[in-house]
Amino acid sequence: MEITLDALLQSRDNRHQLQQQLLQQHPDGTLVCLTVVMPGSVKRNLYSVVTAQAALTTLLDRLGEHVIATRARDLVTGYEAYLITDLPVLEAKRVTCDIEDSHPLGRLFDIDVMGADGLPISRQEVGGEPRRCLLCDHESRWCMRNHSHTQEELMAHIEKLVNDYVR
Repeated sequence: MEITLDALLQSRDNRHQLQQQLLQQHPDGTLVCLTVVMPGSVKRNLYSVVTAQAALTTLLDRLGEHVIATRARDLVTGYEAYLITDLPVLEAKRVTCDIEDSHPLGRLFDIDVMGADGLPISRQEVGGEPRRCLLCDHESRWCMRNHSHTQEELMAHIEKLVNDYVR
C-alpha cells in the first residue's frame, strides 16, 4: 500500500511523540529506536518485514539482558521498534553501529539511540564513519540529497540483499 507524504510526516511526528513518552517513562534508560530503510512510497512490503524481523532479533540478541522494555508497531508507514536498555547511551550506540555495519542486512537498519535529552547520538560521537550509500561509496546523505540513484536501482539492490539473506 502506498503512503502519502502527509502520512509519512505524520508517522514521524507520532514516532517522536512516542519516543518522548518512553523516555519520560524510563528516565534512567537509553532508548533504541529501529526503523527500516525503504525508499519510495511503499514502506511495508515483504522486504521491509524480513528486514525488520532480522533487525529486531539481532538487537534483542546483542542487547540481551540489558533490555528493560520493548514496544513494536507494524504500520503501513513502516515497522518501528523501541527498546529501553540500561546500557549507557554511548555504549548502546556502539552496539547498534556494529549491528548496522556487520549484519548482512545492516545497511537497511536505521537504529537511533537517545538518552534522557531525547537527542539522537551520531555515529561520529562513538568514532564511527557516516553511513555509506547502498549503491556507491558516497555518504548516503549526499546521494539522497542529489538524487544520485533511481528508486528502481535502490529497490533492486534491497531485493537482492534480502533474497541473499533469506537463502
